[in-house]
Amino acid sequence: MSEPKTPTPTPAGDTYKGWVFKWTNYIKGYQRRWFVLSNGLLSYYRTQAEMGHTCRGTINLATATITVDDACNFVISNGGAQTYHLKASCEVERQRWITALELAKAKAARMQAESDDSGDDFSPSSPPAAPGQGGGGGGGAAQNSEVQSALRTLGSKVEDLSTCNDLISKHGSALQRSLSELDSLRLTGEAGDKIRQVTERATLFRITSNAMINACRDFLALAQAHSKRWQKALQAERDQRVRLEDTLEQLAKQHNHLERAFRGAAQANASPDSKGAAGPGKGEASDEDDDNEFFDAMEEAPEFITVPADPQFHKRSSSNVSGFNSEMCPDDQSLNEEPLAMNQESPSQELLPLRKRRTRIPDKPNYSLNLWSIMKNCIGKELSKIPMPVNFNEPISMLQRLSEDLEYHELLDKAAKCHSSLEQMCYVAAFSVSSYSTTVHRTGKPFNPLLGETYELDRRRESGYRSLCEQVSHHPPAAAHHAISDRGWTLRQEITVASKFRGKYLSIMPLGTIHAIFEKSNNHYTWKKVTTTVHNIIVGKLWIDQSGEIDVVNHTTGDRCHLKFAPYSYFSRDVARKVTGVVMDKDGKAHYVLSGTWDEKMEFSRVMQSSRGGENGAEGKQKTVYQTLKAREVWRKNPQPDGAESMYFFTSLALTLNESEDGVAPTDSRRRPDQRLMEEGRWDEANAEKQRLEEKQRSARREREREAASQRSASQSDEAAPHDNYQALWFERCEDRITGEQVHIYKGGYWENKERGSWDGCPDIF
Repeated sequence: MSEPKTPTPTPAGDTYKGWVFKWTNYIKGYQRRWFVLSNGLLSYYRTQAEMGHTCRGTINLATATITVDDACNFVISNGGAQTYHLKASCEVERQRWITALELAKAKAARMQAESDDSGDDFSPSSPPAAPGQGGGGGGGAAQNSEVQSALRTLGSKVEDLSTCNDLISKHGSALQRSLSELDSLRLTGEAGDKIRQVTERATLFRITSNAMINACRDFLALAQAHSKRWQKALQAERDQRVRLEDTLEQLAKQHNHLERAFRGAAQANASPDSKGAAGPGKGEASDEDDDNEFFDAMEEAPEFITVPADPQFHKRSSSNVSGFNSEMCPDDQSLNEEPLAMNQESPSQELLPLRKRRTRIPDKPNYSLNLWSIMKNCIGKELSKIPMPVNFNEPISMLQRLSEDLEYHELLDKAAKCHSSLEQMCYVAAFSVSSYSTTVHRTGKPFNPLLGETYELDRRRESGYRSLCEQVSHHPPAAAHHAISDRGWTLRQEITVASKFRGKYLSIMPLGTIHAIFEKSNNHYTWKKVTTTVHNIIVGKLWIDQSGEIDVVNHTTGDRCHLKFAPYSYFSRDVARKVTGVVMDKDGKAHYVLSGTWDEKMEFSRVMQSSRGGENGAEGKQKTVYQTLKAREVWRKNPQPDGAESMYFFTSLALTLNESEDGVAPTDSRRRPDQRLMEEGRWDEANAEKQRLEEKQRSARREREREAASQRSASQSDEAAPHDNYQALWFERCEDRITGEQVHIYKGGYWENKERGSWDGCPDIF
């Protein structure tokens, strides 16, 4: 039963609370629960004390249906798994909830429609600012935003009035029917029941009428509050129009006077000197237009806010701008306001490809498979220890997937040419983001490499780099990667993939540090990868999200870039797959703001000034406001090849990774038979071959363990020899001097052996 102190419902308000009986099961029946209606969401708790920590369930009214069963019962359902069977203490109490729920549903539907129509406050239908209004764009935009907000609020109140009007019509009709039935009755035993019904109907009508009166009162108060402001704004516009008309009249008179003077002037007035004098005036006007370029503020950045820079920062002559750069960033002489890519080589200096790479692979077959029959016994287990058929794979190995990080190697090429470490940091940060662009549609699992498996990617004659990967450990699975470029950079990493299957989603956590070293500047950068999550493993369409934070650190200069990958949220109005970051020097001073998405592009903006004073963040901390110049693009994703959806959504580079090549090591992933069979569409044979290779690997491991046990027995010490004496062939284990981690670093010899064609030391793993 509802408590006596339950507040009277306010349909035009945003929150309503109270006790309602909820159906639980056939044993306990209806149980009293505390329901809270707020912001279009209906939540319930066992007690009021649970509101601070434990919510028992929530339903979104925007897509819900509300039906009435009888005098006290009503049902709320979203058409899916959520259905609430509720019962009020009386019909009046039930109608209070129905009124509040219908109003909240109407508001939620309107908010959702507005969110779908426009992702931000500036509607595409809004007229653009006039070219001459650039200097006052900030104030005009603020006034426009305020007016738009007021109009939306007034529109919402009008919708409330419309909803209340519909409810009044509905309840008024019901009341009229009851009164008509009462008039047709004679003095019978039903008279008392009908009189009570009329009384209840009249009460409902009074409640709804009061709600409409409250909504009208709110509308009137809001209109009165804004009317004076609008009157002032209108008067200001009128005054401005009068001033413009006067100015136009004066200009017309001056023009007429100059025209008459020109006609009566001598021929000398048309000399080249006078023409030359007119030229600078036009040039100054052009410079003025250029100076009024601004970078629009990003919407709801997680840690900071960017706003257009004050014109005084960059409305200077070229000499003043040069001095300003020296003052703001002494080691950043090459930036000014030019794009980062200033020192690109001319096309005549680029190395032309000598080999035509393939652009297609066989289409993916359409084989059906019961996923749940395989995955139901794997919940909570390490993914690398689950025997998976090739049906879930893509026809490349994890070593080849790791080599795909070099798809946008040109970012490192440009970074190697930079004279400024902060400029270089922008490219390195963009490179760290670009490696995720290939994953947006790639839901297939790469083949787990066999121990000792290698993969080379030799693009030295085409792009100036070559790369080598080797599987250096099997439990836990770890791959070492080393790439070196003739254009002045080296990339190395050792990645261990930890993954867990959670039933609904799969979490993949890459462990390990990535190093980028530049030969010319001797700058040494490190960063780690973020968490990859594969959703809808059991039911629905698979989709991938990246979330977490990356700190790109320059260990030579102390510069740092903090990148944040925003996780996907259904309720967020931000663009999906958003990435934001700030480039700072060793003293913590911000120099660049990075923004974009990990699946499309990244942009950078030069910071001119920063201050504390933005809106408070989610944790109550004050955001930093950065004034920036116009954003410039630093990286954009390459377009997908034609027919990519039928070729595992491979990129142009990925299509060439498993292409057969002569001279590669016998342990190279291109020679792996099960992977080759899968690429050719022979999946049944690939599954059989995969089991053979895995059993061969297990036998080799048992043999190594027996040899290690024999060594321990000979030395009569349990610690004299390891349990598995495997050592990588091309990488050696040592302590990293930067991070202090035990890692595998390339020790050399692979490319020399390839030139000689000598692979005697390679194990037989296939």
